[in-house]
Amino acid sequence: MQLGIVGLGRMGGNIARRLMRAGHRTVVHDRNRDAVTALENEGAQGAHDLGTFLFMVVRPFVAEPFADELD
Repeated sequence: MQLGIVGLGRMGGNIARRLMRAGHRTVVHDRNRDAVTALENEGAQGAHDLGTFLFMVVRPFVAEPFADELD
């Protein structure tokens, strides 16, 4: 299953890592390019802007938006 994570702080980064360890394809985005690059190095597909993120995720679905992340 492919899953996308926006926001790679302590919680989002760890969720992405756990999903990858469980065998899920993970697309990640964060304002901090270093956070995206770090997870790319661990096997995630990185999107450095939201437009690219939405293009890469096959079926976008917002589960828990944070307004400040969507600016």
